[in-house]
Amino acid sequence: MALVTTTKMFKKAYEGGYAIGAFNVNNMEIIQGITEAAGELNAPIILQVSAGARKYANHQYLVKLVEAALEINDIPIALHLDHGADFDICKSCVDGGFTSVMIDASKYPFEENIELTKKVVEYAHDHGVVVEAELGKLAGIEDDVNVSEEDSSYTQPDEVEEFVDKTGVDSLAIAIGTSHGAYKFKPGTKPQLRFDILHEIEKRIPEFPIVLHGASSVPQEYVKIINEHGGKLKDAIGVPEDQLREAARSAVCKINIDSDLRLGLTAGIRQVMWEDPSIFDPRDYLKVGRANIKTIVAHKIKDVLGSDGKADEVR
Repeated sequence: MALVTTTKMFKKAYEGGYAIGAFNVNNMEIIQGITEAAGELNAPIILQVSAGARKYANHQYLVKLVEAALEINDIPIALHLDHGADFDICKSCVDGGFTSVMIDASKYPFEENIELTKKVVEYAHDHGVVVEAELGKLAGIEDDVNVSEEDSSYTQPDEVEEFVDKTGVDSLAIAIGTSHGAYKFKPGTKPQLRFDILHEIEKRIPEFPIVLHGASSVPQEYVKIINEHGGKLKDAIGVPEDQLREAARSAVCKINIDSDLRLGLTAGIRQVMWEDPSIFDPRDYLKVGRANIKTIVAHKIKDVLGSDGKADEVR
């Protein structure tokens, strides 16, 4: 089937108390691992591309790889721009085959965020593409996104209704305690998302799809493999999966996952090359990393997002 927008995905996810997995992609093996898992579980997914991914792999390569995945896996897939920094990059992705774009103007004052978001929404909607925006600032580092803990801020519930009304945006990313990267929380602290903020936002904009960025859980089994095979990941801590499942039962219709995939791929490569230093064929180590990604995505879909078997209802 052809690429789809997230409109029907989010409607069904909201009604059904589950979330759609939004997985970042950078190369063929990552796309294969994600889509094979989703295909076997008959789950709708969002494949998302960051500015860094476009620089690394080239826009056209990524679009064609996703199109190839669609030919092999008969599931609904949306192609999404993650953290679009300005109007031009959003326009480029709208014109270049994406079905969803994010304009991240959260670094600007509220009124400027509204102005830029509205401009992107108007252009995207004229071309049949949906738009995600962000209120609040997530801490952490991921590709071109770098926000210090001091500069991060929770989403203010009293701003969301005005923002949605004035921009016409289709979904909203909020800040309730998640963060980008593999080092989300300080050692010894108990990670806790601000569900009070989430529930207040739900009241302000009922039935509106909410997005969680920075929602990787940093599986410790892969951190352990990396560290045992030459890596140095100290105090890598993610969001507890039970809290993500709770969020998926609420208005959160899209949960972003990137770092977990990177960890799985890296763990596979490190383990193979450490255990057999004579290996130099990329297929020997990349296939193990790809298998790890498939395992991670299957677990997320079944046990965290609850989106397995939902593809038929959003076709």
